Amino acid sequence: MKLWEKDFEINKEIERFTVGRDREMDLYLARYDVLGSMAHITMLESIGLLGKDELPPLLAELRAIYETAERGEFTIEDGIEDVHSQVELMLTRRLGDMGKKIHSGRSRNDQVLVDLKLFTRHELMQVADGVKALFDALIRKSDQHRDTLMPGYTHLQVAMPSSFGLWFGAYAESLCDDMLFLQAAYRMTNRNPLGSAAGYGSSFPLDRTMTTRLLGFDTMDYNVVYAQMGRGKMERNVGFALATIAGTLAKLAFDACLFNSQNFAFVRLPKECTTGSSIMPHKKNPDVFELIRAKANKLQALPQQVTLIMNNLPVGYFRDLQIIKEVFLPAFDELKDCLQMAAYIINRIEVNDHILDNPMYDPMFSVEEVNRLAAAGLPFRDAYKKVGLDIEAGRFTPDKNIHHTHEGSIGNLCNEQIRQLMQQTLDGFHFERVTEAENQLLGR
Repeated sequence: MKLWEKDFEINKEIERFTVGRDREMDLYLARYDVLGSMAHITMLESIGLLGKDELPPLLAELRAIYETAERGEFTIEDGIEDVHSQVELMLTRRLGDMGKKIHSGRSRNDQVLVDLKLFTRHELMQVADGVKALFDALIRKSDQHRDTLMPGYTHLQVAMPSSFGLWFGAYAESLCDDMLFLQAAYRMTNRNPLGSAAGYGSSFPLDRTMTTRLLGFDTMDYNVVYAQMGRGKMERNVGFALATIAGTLAKLAFDACLFNSQNFAFVRLPKECTTGSSIMPHKKNPDVFELIRAKANKLQALPQQVTLIMNNLPVGYFRDLQIIKEVFLPAFDELKDCLQMAAYIINRIEVNDHILDNPMYDPMFSVEEVNRLAAAGLPFRDAYKKVGLDIEAGRFTPDKNIHHTHEGSIGNLCNEQIRQLMQQTLDGFHFERVTEAENQLLGR
């Protein structure tokens, strides 16, 4: 069954090629196709295109289909082209011709657009939860180890004193900026394209303001041509938000692998979070962080993949856009999985409290000595030269009692301010509006 089917059969090889993985990808969208249909038919009834006696049974059946999808039991039958056809077929089987009325004033173009927006909105909410969970783990560790010193590096050379409070806290603050990208992507996503039809509107007197409210969108994509032009653009923008989170994860994972090695021995991963070797009985490999690093690096390619599919298309719909689903829809599960695993291990990672007992790290206190001499009145360049000569001659004795006080330093992490940054951004999403609208539509 195809919504566009007429009195001829398409070539089977052409059908195989053009459908591709669409039926598989559409399973991601089933719940959201139902939500969009519920809002659409509620609006159709309000403008007289559905009878008042037709709306209640249609809504009841759609809610039943939604629950089937929510349980993971929704399937697209053999011979059915996509999720839209499957939902309409299920309604028609149960309610007869009434089920055929739900497509009035719609095209599959705006139908898949609203499905993608609703799906992406939901997934961004879950990604935000995952980012916040990792943030919480990092900021707790930063507080816990605020006074535990470690070497800071430039050029992978021992440079200056740092601390685990700074290291954990740096990644927490990085996630604050990543959450801003996520919020921007969410706000661009949370706009209603329904009613744009094939990209040029409809002669039916559709009430797009009503469907915007029913679906909990902040506003609509007003211009119907732009609503269709947004296909691919939304995925690219969201891809950049996911990629910036992935960038933080990849960097954190690299640090964790490096610091866990015996040569550094800065941290120790719980043994149950490591894997072994088939021939070396002593090995405890950080495979989880290595896989997080690889998957996060792959996710950073997502916006480029989307761009290369859609960047040279003129105005209007083209089938090229179907391929975006294949790289875009599964990306959320991969990122959420990485966030969950990173938070799990960060919560359990052990820190070496005695790194600086090794005299190899003594030179990193040289800057502290230069600053002490400069504060006592010696010109900075003279102090720098004196300490450098002392190090070369083996006369340098470090003072490891350091006192940094400025904002964001070892002695003043500003973790409370970082917490406030994260909370302010989270509060700006207004997820509660979406939850309330969807629950009302579902009668919950």
